[in-house]
Amino acid sequence: MLLSTTVARPLQLLTRFMQWASAVIVMGITSYFIHRGPRGQHIIYDEVISTISVVFFLPAFISPFMPHALSKFVLAIDVIFSYLWLTSFIFAAQDYDWHNCGANAPPGASCALKKANEAFIFLTFIFTFFAIFLEVAALWAYRRENAGPIREKNTGGAHGGPADAPVAATA
Repeated sequence: MLLSTTVARPLQLLTRFMQWASAVIVMGITSYFIHRGPRGQHIIYDEVISTISVVFFLPAFISPFMPHALSKFVLAIDVIFSYLWLTSFIFAAQDYDWHNCGANAPPGASCALKKANEAFIFLTFIFTFFAIFLEVAALWAYRRENAGPIREKNTGGAHGGPADAPVAATA
């Protein structure tokens, strides 16, 4: 099945909104953790990545409607942030899923809120991952739809004239 830009644009926009909204939720929960108590390196990492993501994901909202130059920039941002969010998810899984949830970082926060933070970190990662594929598909569809018509090139026969012309005899 071929993906057209009319199908790709709404999918991109939905993915971008879910990506940005998940990053905002992670930023809010992590800010609550920082406000409540001791701060670990993983909590600070989550806060920095979520805050930077909220800013860097904003140009992605207009990428479905702009030329492919912006899409290449947004694609690079998605690739970089997919790895950062994967790392954040690994940190959250280490912190919240290891042995006793209540005793691990951040201490004193409810396990349900820690699991919610972990879930939204994963959602941000997975929507960033989906955005990469949709951005590549949209770039491919844009190039396919805006390619010029294919013209048959007639170079002629072996002697340079039309293919059905008699060959000039040389003496």
